[in-house]
Amino acid sequence: MLPPKMLGMVGVPESHSGWTFITSHARVLAAIADNPNARIRDIAAHCRLTERAVSRIIADLEQDGYLSHTRDGRTNTYRIEPDKVLRHPAEAGLSVAALLSLLVQDETDRVRKPVAP
Repeated sequence: MLPPKMLGMVGVPESHSGWTFITSHARVLAAIADNPNARIRDIAAHCRLTERAVSRIIADLEQDGYLSHTRDGRTNTYRIEPDKVLRHPAEAGLSVAALLSLLVQDETDRVRKPVAP
């Protein structure tokens, strides 16, 4: 059995070194688009981030108007603002919906079996 201090560390994803194409903010937004009722714990596991990092990212996205949530009991339901434009000048005019169309799997793609080589 793990010592009490270590219990909270179970499930903390491995760190990643090096650069990636997609930011953590985009990953979290895509995970929420995929499941608007996802728990922070599930988003963190899916994105390979800590729960604390996901909480900060959600706060960032809410503060800047990309995301909002409603609370029903112990469940949050997130709502993404699809028409909001991305922040960086290089993506001027590109909407959140356009970004998510690239990042979120279509339901038909999830059930499709990989083609054998």
